[in-house]
Amino acid sequence: MKLPTLGIIWTSLPIPALIIDSEDRIEEVNSAAELFLNISSRALRGKSVLERLSISAPLEEIFFRVRINRADLFVNDVDVTTGEKAPVQCNLQAAPLGEDPDRVLLLISPREIADRLGRASMVKTAARSAIGMAEMLAHEIKNPLAGIAGAAQLLSMNLAGDDLELTDLIVDETRRVVKLLEQVEQFGNLRPPERRAVNVHDILDRARKSAEVGFGAHMLIEEDYDPSLPPTWADPDQLTQVFLNLLKNASEAAKGQGRIKLRTFYDYSLRLRREDGSGQALPLQVEIIDDGPGLPPDIANSIFEPFVSGRENGTGLGLALVSKIISDHDGWISVDSVPGRTVFRVSLPLVPKENS
Repeated sequence: MKLPTLGIIWTSLPIPALIIDSEDRIEEVNSAAELFLNISSRALRGKSVLERLSISAPLEEIFFRVRINRADLFVNDVDVTTGEKAPVQCNLQAAPLGEDPDRVLLLISPREIADRLGRASMVKTAARSAIGMAEMLAHEIKNPLAGIAGAAQLLSMNLAGDDLELTDLIVDETRRVVKLLEQVEQFGNLRPPERRAVNVHDILDRARKSAEVGFGAHMLIEEDYDPSLPPTWADPDQLTQVFLNLLKNASEAAKGQGRIKLRTFYDYSLRLRREDGSGQALPLQVEIIDDGPGLPPDIANSIFEPFVSGRENGTGLGLALVSKIISDHDGWISVDSVPGRTVFRVSLPLVPKENS
């Protein structure tokens, strides 16, 4: 797909667009991109997009995913700037360009202030408020629930038949609500990580063994480890919780027996670019891959938000907790999902030099 064939469509495209070559250099920009970035196309062509643009998302990871999967990738609510003006919040779309497997079309959609304060922010604010309210009420709610369950158990000792089924239902439902409240408390009261040098394979093995004797007993769990992987800088208990939650999510997604692959590898090109322009290498990659039905398309972009779940009876807190823990570890988590293959990737930093 050569640029001249784009013709009028390319030049009149109303949103900023860039064509990125196989070396992550800017091959071409449209007029909207020149205006948005306040830089001429001549000054941008041939330059590394990672050097000319500051984007609060790992562009290297995004481009890699697009090229490998040959599929569009959407990233919402990122700040974009050239360093010469204030960042602008945007949505990004990266897509494979025609038949060329290495060229990527990057679309930058600036969001207006009204939209920024619109539905997405309202949903996030409502979720945070709901968690805060649940934290305050959880203890008070759990006490009477325990009393209700105890009373139902006492009644069941003198009942039979349909009446016994009703008391059993009361006990089961009160336990379910208590479990939900405990998840909310765990989400809200997560302590700061106590980080030290840990072998990520030891953590994965710990989580795998727990899964195999419990919720993942029906799954075939395979390993594809890079034995040369250096230690990461993490809280071992919290990192175990991350992998347990991801394994549980994969196990529950499977219908009958399924397969989960645990894969680790090293990729030094991945860097997390923060809003202040600073960055950090996240070379340690852990992937949890399952062969389940995939995520529903309508929630794929918000799966890490609280109370967003793809399961009918899901609480929507497991993946939100995972995202929070990884963020507290200065890491990055992403997901690619199509029917038959869902990949959660956790990217982690190395042990700092002063602690190695």
